[in-house]
Order: sequence, then structure tokens, then C-alpha cells
Amino acid sequence: MNSNSLANLNNTPKMRVLIGLTGSIACYKTCELIRMLVKANIETKVVLSPSALEFMGIKTLETLTNSQVYTDTFAPKQSTEHISLADWADLFVIAPITANTISKFANGIADNLITSVFNAYIGAKKPVIIAPAMNTGMLNNPFVKNNTKALKNEGVQVVETETGQLACGIVGNGRMASVQKIYEKILENLDVPKVLDPCTQKKKILLTTGGTKEWIDPVRFISNASSGRMGLCLADSAYAMGYDVHLISTVKIEERPYNVTYVNTAEEMFKEVCKSFSDADFLIMAAAVSDYRVKNPALQKISKEKNGDTINIELVQNPDILKEMGKIKKESQKIIGFSLSTENILETAKAKLEAKKADFIIANEAKVALNTDENEVWIIDKAKNIIHISKNTKQNVAKAILERVL
Repeated sequence: MNSNSLANLNNTPKMRVLIGLTGSIACYKTCELIRMLVKANIETKVVLSPSALEFMGIKTLETLTNSQVYTDTFAPKQSTEHISLADWADLFVIAPITANTISKFANGIADNLITSVFNAYIGAKKPVIIAPAMNTGMLNNPFVKNNTKALKNEGVQVVETETGQLACGIVGNGRMASVQKIYEKILENLDVPKVLDPCTQKKKILLTTGGTKEWIDPVRFISNASSGRMGLCLADSAYAMGYDVHLISTVKIEERPYNVTYVNTAEEMFKEVCKSFSDADFLIMAAAVSDYRVKNPALQKISKEKNGDTINIELVQNPDILKEMGKIKKESQKIIGFSLSTENILETAKAKLEAKKADFIIANEAKVALNTDENEVWIIDKAKNIIHISKNTKQNVAKAILERVL
């Protein structure tokens, strides 16, 4: 994003979103939603139910919103906050919302600040979005279903739950919808552009992530310690910025609103990249691709009883995906590669930049990047200019990378 687009964005009138949180472990996900709204220049305030306080700290939310967090109907100076907050907001979003609060909303109960705000807000016929989160049994409870239907009949918009691992340990429907889906629904209601920079609306980004697996036999493989989180954060951030994202991943992830293709080996990843590269405006190779594969993988599980104390495995080189794409890229396309090193980080990355004919190389160190939620990177362009992004969460590093290379 260039400085002019940021300036234009900051000069537009701010839209106002009131975020409500109720008592669910999914509250932690809403922090990322708030970050996305604030970054999009949407003024955001937060109101919590008493139960939500068991899951989320007020200080965290105050820091994210740079605003007071509202919790208590009868606190000093909050005696009419349910009215003033309802008047203030252009949109009321409750994410997550529990079965308890859904039922209170549907029956006009106003026993805490968040339910009181809803009663005042819905009476003014202003838009409301809810994102439920609960156990499958509670979700399927006929009373809860009827209460949800009653809210829908009054115009409340529901971002439906998803199937996955629930807090109670079972796998089923009841997970709160992805932050990206909720974010998209918010932007639809505010009638503001999804994209911060209009020139990026049609751009397509092809990303790779995760460590490839090279099979030794049907049950064993050679791989590396990549978690795929850096690439996933890049994909999530690019999608939030409005890009058309296609992620090729070796790691299974929760459902995403963009296209995800799963592969295992380097050869499989190479084939998928070749299929999609011609239509991409950007290729970001964040995957940790194995340099070598087993020449002749065993068709059956290798047995030590049959093979003795030692075995010999012959390795051959895998396709160099980044280099091969560098050979065929169009002038309008940009290629961004990653260079993970244990020593001589910048020198290694500079050499890779030239050898692969990439537009940018993102250098990072193995001991910082692997098996952590943080990263520290150096962005190197064709002119060998270097931008250092200090150690931070991978989500924040991903956003910083995209703002500079796209």
C-alpha cells in the first residue's frame, strides 16, 4: 500500500462498529477481527457480557481499540451507556454469541449491558450481525434454533457456525465462523470497499506454505520443521486486504474463504504452482520445499527384520520451484521467495535473489522462525535494498511484508 492510498483512507469519514463479546472461548479470535477493523480505519468499540470477562481481559481490548471497554450497566457514568452506545454505532456485531445471549436477545431480556444495548439498538432498526459459538448439542437444541430463527425474522444477520474441533473436545458443528467471513459481512453492511487500495481489487496472489514430505515408504517421509504458519498469515492478511488468494499448503488448516489446495511432496507442489502461476499477479513461495527426494520409495513398509542394522537411501534433487517460475514469469508478474538460513543470512538471501530471478527475497533465521509464533525478517529487493522487520508476531510480520512487496 502506498502513502497516498493511506492518506486517502485516513481522510474518509470513519464508520463505527460496536463489537459485543459473550462468554465463549472463541473470544480470543475476535481480537484479530478488531485489529482488521481498526486497520481499515473503522472506529471500533467493545462491550462485554459478564461471562465474557472470564475469557477476555479488558486491557487487551482497550489497547486494540484505543478506547474504553464497556462492561457494566450500573457502573459510574455508565447508567445510560446502553442508549449512547446504540446511538453511536453504525453496526452492532456480537462475535462470539452464546446460546444464552441468543435466547435473551430473542425474548427481549435486558439483564446486562450487552443485552440492554441490543434492545435499544434493534428497536432503532439498525443492522445487527451475530456469529454464534457453542457445543453442537446446544446448537441443535430446538429452543435455541427457534430463538435464532426469531432473530433472523427481525433482520438479524447470522454468520453461520462451522464444523471442527470444539472446546469440549468433540468434532462437530458449533465453531464460530472464521474471522475473515465475519469481516466480509461487516464490510458488506457498512458499504465500504473491501480493499484498502482500489488498484489491488483484481490482483491474484498464489502462495505456498508448509514443509513438503518426501516419501521413503508408505508410512515414512523426509520433511522439515516448518509449521506453515508464516505462509498462512500471509494468505489471511492478503485476503483481508482484498486480494484474490490461492494457497497451496502441505498443512491442513481450518476452513478459509479463499481457495486452498493441499499437496504433500515437492513435485506435487511444483505441478500445482505450474497450473496456477500464469493467472497470478504475485507468487509468494513461503513453503519449506525439500531440496531432495527419495529416488525409489519403497512400495511396502521397510522392515528392520528384513534389512538389518543399516539401509541406504538414494536421494535425487527436487524441482526448484522458485527458479523455474523465475524463468517463465511475465514482466507484469512479481515473485517473492523466502530464504531460511542458520548462518550468513543476508549473504545467502542475496545469492538466492539473483539465482532465482526473484523480485524480492525474504530472509529469516531458522532458530527464530521455526516452531514459533514470531518471526524477524529482512526484505531484499532487486537493487539489494534491505528493509528489516523486527521480531514480532507472524501475523504482524506478514502484514508488514505485504505492505512493502505488493
